[in-house]
This record gives sequence, structure tokens and C-alpha cells, in this order.
Amino acid sequence: MKKILISVLLIFSLLQTFALAQVPSSPNRAPRQLLIRAGRLIDVRRGTVLENQGILIENDRIKSVGPFPATLALLPPTTRIIDLTRATVLPGLSDCHTHVLLQGDITAEDYDAQLLKESIPYRTIRATVAARTALWNGFTAIRDLETEGAMYADVDVKTAINRGVIPGPRMFVSTRAFSATGMYPLSGYSWELKVPEGVQIVDGVDDIRKAVREQVKYGADWIKFYADRRYYMKDGALHSWVNFTDEEMRAFVAEAHRLGRRVAAHAMGWDGIDASLRAGVDSIEHGYGLDEELMDRMIKQGTYWCPTIYVGVYVAEGRAAAGAPIWITMRDLEAKAFAVAVRKGVKIAYGTDAGGYAWTENQAKEFNYMVRYGMTPMQAIQSATIAAADLLERPNDMGAIEPGKYADIVAVMGDPLKDITELERIRFVMKGGEIVRNEIGR
Repeated sequence: MKKILISVLLIFSLLQTFALAQVPSSPNRAPRQLLIRAGRLIDVRRGTVLENQGILIENDRIKSVGPFPATLALLPPTTRIIDLTRATVLPGLSDCHTHVLLQGDITAEDYDAQLLKESIPYRTIRATVAARTALWNGFTAIRDLETEGAMYADVDVKTAINRGVIPGPRMFVSTRAFSATGMYPLSGYSWELKVPEGVQIVDGVDDIRKAVREQVKYGADWIKFYADRRYYMKDGALHSWVNFTDEEMRAFVAEAHRLGRRVAAHAMGWDGIDASLRAGVDSIEHGYGLDEELMDRMIKQGTYWCPTIYVGVYVAEGRAAAGAPIWITMRDLEAKAFAVAVRKGVKIAYGTDAGGYAWTENQAKEFNYMVRYGMTPMQAIQSATIAAADLLERPNDMGAIEPGKYADIVAVMGDPLKDITELERIRFVMKGGEIVRNEIGR
């Protein structure tokens, strides 16, 4: 009887301990604060650099920004200070076109092997490494534009990050991209075999509306569809075959917008871009075939361009060697189009297509090409901060080091406004007030 009583008391004690652990913190508990001393702070909103600034962080958000001495004077002496006086500090970066479930696909064989020989659980495990890599490199937010046959695993990765199970950036996911019957790999296999599809296949308006609802049901933040394929040159312009009718494309956009989601269109050639703009998409992905007339329409409609320059450079030689020399032409066309788009004022958001190339390549290599092709270093940084936050509909939460926004902050030792490749050497990363990487401050 004594043993039973002791057991009951032990169980009761454990239940009390568990119950106390579930009680939320007292609302009167003092917020957690820390202060970053920034030697140089890039103000992306005004396009200027501020010296010796104090960034006061309360819990996961920025409380105030101002001259360090004035900020310090208002705080108790016990406040933790992160000393970044030798560094250049800027907002956390956003990559608006990634594939964490993909590990590079220079050739069709590379792509097919992942879908045929790697299980979705295995690919998801690898995706957690890709997500951590993105965050470690300073990308505190990513828009992941499809799982390439891995169903809704991007939602699971996002959920694991949000719950603190694994490290990673803030994720905006599109689950399964859409294409039409016979217009996306895997292809070329015997009709007797049922092989995986890299996307969700839809045909007709009713099918499209139902499929968009289904993806939203399973957690899609964005809807993506493949507007075109089969790229070719004609009269000096890059053309393409369009995958959907105008009515079908409008159905994607109308249903997504009705459900509060934006739409991204993979559109390489002039024809695919033209059709996507007629449908009213929110962003054009890749866009190698852009000309001035299409750019003017994008400006009028407020459509973003996500150029993904580096992936085109990375895969061009390999795909040309595999029998598709058009990729060399496309690479060179984009360089010219980019300069024109910058001059005309097209809204450009930073995006890399990481996953289309190996995650061992630093996503920040895109910055160097953007500057080489016509942007100033400040414009390139703005494309990955305030422009990206606008595209992702999070201007109040992300994109700048300002009061009220998430404390998503990165730092480098050099000056990226003089050498943009400094962003390939991030040394400090903070996400939501938590230090992820610190090779500078004390």
C-alpha cells in the first residue's frame, strides 16, 4: 500500500510539473532585450549608410534604431550588447526563387535520378540541410517555388522551422507547380510505365480551379504554373510554346487571388511572358525573352521580375553540351534584357533558383551578376530586401532595419557597396532576434 501511495504521489508531482510547464509566461514579465552596435548600417529605404548606430531589439522585433550613444543611455547597464563596430550591417536577405527539395539539375538525367531514385523522406532530409545553408548564408526568408515531385514536403519543412525543430529561413511555399498533360518531365519513358511527374498536371478551367483550392488546402502560400516550354529563336527574339490557353491561365490567377494567394509564372520566352501578363500574374520567373514592350506592360501592371541570372549561367554550358545550345543564347539575352529593365524601372526581386544548381553554391553569387549587368550595389541589395518584402506582401515585417520589423539582420566585414561579393562572405546572421551565426561580435 505504501508503494502504491508513493507511486501516486510521484505521478501527481510529475503532472503538476508538466502543467506548470504549459502555463504561458506572465504578461508582466520583462521583455528580452539586446543592443547591436553597428559600425556601418545600410539604410535600404533611403539608400544611404549610417555610422555608429544602435539597434535595440526586444524579443523578436526591432524596437528602435538610432545613434548608438543616445540609444545606450536609455538602457539599463545589464543590457547585452553585440559589438559589430567593425562590420557593415544590413537587413536579412530574401531569395524569392528557390527549390529546397532539389539538389541541382544541369541535365535531364540529374533531374530524373532525384525523382526516380530518391524517396520523398530522403529528399526532405536533404531539404533541411538546404534550408539551414540558406539561413547560414544570410537569407532569412525564401520563396520556395515548387517541390519538383516531392508533393507538399515544403510545407513540412516550413512547419519544422516555424516550430523550432530545425534552423532555417522564413519560408513562403508553393507546394506543387502546375503544368498541362505532356508538357513537363518526367518524359520519354515507355507508355507502359507510370513514372512520377515533377508537377501537378491540370487541364481545363474546372480542373485548375479545384487544384488551386487543393494546394491552398495543403498549405501553399503561392501558386506557380509553367507558362511555356520549347524555347527557340525567331527574328532575333526568344520565343516559346505556351502550355495553357488564356482561359486556363486566367483561371489560375482568378482562383488564387480569390483565395488570397499570389501567382508566379515560369515564363522564359516572349510568348510565355506575353500570355502570363495577359492573365495578370504577380511575378515572371526567369523571363529571358523580355523586350521593352513586355517590360512596359510589367511596369503598368506592377508585375515583378525574378530573373534568376546565376542559374542560367551555371547550367548553360552543361545543357549546351547535352544538346541544347539555346541555353547559351538565353544566358546572353538575359544579360542585355536586365540592363534595359533596370534602366526602365521594372520591379526586380532577388531570386536565384538555388536547387536548380547545387546548394553548395552560395546563393549570394547572384548579386555580382546583377551589378555586372547594370544595377548599382545598393539596387541589388534593395532587390533582396525591401523589394522582396513587397513581393512577399510582408513590408511591415521584413526588408529593412526599422522599428516594428522582425530582427532579421546580417553583417559582413567589408563594404558591399564597394564590392558586392562581400555578401558571399556573411559573418553574422540573426533571425527574429536569435543569433544564428556570429563570427564578428562579442
